[in-house]
Amino acid sequence: MKILASKQRLSLPEAAIKHEISLSADGSIPFWDETHYYEFTSQEIKNGLVSPSEEIEKMCFEVIDRAMSDESILSRLEVDRQYWDLIADSWRDGERNLYGRMDFSYDGVVPAKLLEYNADTPTTLYESAIFQWEWYEEILEDGALPAGADQFNEIHESLVDAFGNIGSTDDLHLASSKQIEDDRTTIEYLAECATEAGLQTHLIDINDIGISAEGLFLDCSDQQIKTLFKLYPWEWIFSEEFGAKVYGSGTRFIEPPWRSILSNKGLLPILWEMFEGHPNLLPAYFEDDSRAQKLGNNVVRKPLLGRQGANVEMQKDGKLIQRRDGPYEAGSFILQELHQLPEFNQRFPLIGCWVVASRAVGLGIREDQFSITGPEANFVPHIILD
Repeated sequence: MKILASKQRLSLPEAAIKHEISLSADGSIPFWDETHYYEFTSQEIKNGLVSPSEEIEKMCFEVIDRAMSDESILSRLEVDRQYWDLIADSWRDGERNLYGRMDFSYDGVVPAKLLEYNADTPTTLYESAIFQWEWYEEILEDGALPAGADQFNEIHESLVDAFGNIGSTDDLHLASSKQIEDDRTTIEYLAECATEAGLQTHLIDINDIGISAEGLFLDCSDQQIKTLFKLYPWEWIFSEEFGAKVYGSGTRFIEPPWRSILSNKGLLPILWEMFEGHPNLLPAYFEDDSRAQKLGNNVVRKPLLGRQGANVEMQKDGKLIQRRDGPYEAGSFILQELHQLPEFNQRFPLIGCWVVASRAVGLGIREDQFSITGPEANFVPHIILD
């Protein structure tokens, strides 16, 4: 794995306008950085990222299986007891998952280390599936890449296939908060994938979902929402009045409720407890676990339900070296062994491996000037070259 300079300018104004992405004054796309790219070998992709991601996915399923018979799992994850049956039923009924993103620290030398699993509402999907593929095709056509260069990117076709096999013939509603641009553009893209798969789609703001006298969820036209993709975290739903209505709504959710187990940072210490010593896992414990002292003075403290690096802090030799503020300080935390991101030219790339229908299908690299990746991180493309 190495970083290389790129002078190619990606021409994506039509794609940006189509998805209502605001362009900068010079016509560039915010957070999209094509001044350089990352180069992997096929073995680094296959053995270093794909195989570990799919193995960890199977391990996650073992965690869920255990949670179905061991109440301590959901208790440690601080899931409200009123939703335990909802989660269990969605797992036992075989409700299918769509996609997620495993975030790794990886330099091509040391085995990739899982930092977290964004299993419920991951974004940068459009950048990964479309923007960087368009960049790859244009720069390849212009002869700016070596012969034989490729890209690990089967995201779009995998999403279309997954929607086609999701097991629903009902109209598909897709919801997010219109106030969050990344979420809105993500569901617009997912709606395109679902339409390509032959589904009838309807976009709706999460706040516009109504409830009938019978407890059914309705859209703005009073049409029943039978299948709903929601880019809205389960923990937010569980904390709102809306959540209490889910069980009797008759709505099938994508992602299903059982994914709430995997989107919780508490997954990390549970994985370590069940698969201690796995080369792609880092030692991790709940903060109040006496075993956490095994981590010593080099730790990362993460909120159980945090997002975008908020309230994450790094300690090295017992001293605070980095911290991001945020709204999660009052919640519970886990501790994970410190394993900083590799540094390339004063940049810190976080490797996101996209998993669609539990199969690793592509990469998205977010690059920050800090080891704790935050919302201002740039997206950088990649290629494969042997």
